Amino acid sequence: MARCGCAGGACNCAVQAGTNVVVSGSGSAANPYVISAESPCEDVRACLSAGDGISFNQATGEIAADLSGQPGNNITFAPDGGLLVPTAGGAVLTGCGLDGDGTASAPLRAATSPWPYPCDIDDFGSVIACDSAGVLRGEPRGLVAFASYTENRSYADLAIPVAQNTVLDSFTVNVTNPDPCRTALVLTEREVDVYVVLPAGAAAGTGHGGDEMYYMRNSGTSTIVGTHAQGTKFLAESTLLAPGATMPVTLNATGGRGAGGAYYYQIHFIIRTLIISL
Repeated sequence: MARCGCAGGACNCAVQAGTNVVVSGSGSAANPYVISAESPCEDVRACLSAGDGISFNQATGEIAADLSGQPGNNITFAPDGGLLVPTAGGAVLTGCGLDGDGTASAPLRAATSPWPYPCDIDDFGSVIACDSAGVLRGEPRGLVAFASYTENRSYADLAIPVAQNTVLDSFTVNVTNPDPCRTALVLTEREVDVYVVLPAGAAAGTGHGGDEMYYMRNSGTSTIVGTHAQGTKFLAESTLLAPGATMPVTLNATGGRGAGGAYYYQIHFIIRTLIISL
């Protein structure tokens, strides 16, 4: 540097370092000036800001991609760490129950099977719905429940009525549909057994539900004690039982055409229920 009076390996020119700049050396050929700029990260961060698609953390200095959380965003990080947007040439991995690759020609869709029944799917197809966790659920499973109710009653030698199919006594049970989802069909099997005493020449008929199912006349000369017949009926209740609902089922024991001092002293009641919800 001739104009600065450089000689003997030194120059008398004034060189001053500014902010964040360091100057070293004497300015000679053997020891030239070296100007270095040193900026701490904290000073540089104040000069940076985040734009669209960029996330910048002033505290840590981390710069990252800002991915939208809106539904339908399918941008992901590829195995090499880069951003990946599936295109028509790429494939979207699917699990059980899904088909397609997300392209216009093969959109994602539910993987279904052909309807194999002769009935119309619009009228008889079942329902698939999402639960509160976003999981697909089918319709509730059907239920079948069985119960049996019995009662034996004794009486103080009551006369068999003359009028046919007169109610002698009634037995009622409450039947509950255990299914909280579906309406149920209730099938009942009902049995009545009336124990009758027939003196000589006496007669009586017994049954239930308005139907005389047994008739006996004593044509002998001695008393018949404890004659009986267990009548059975299997019925479908006329009313469907709503989910979780309860209804009474009543079984009436009947008697009639009593003559000659015929009387009854015991009745056995049996109700068996089959509750079906499908």
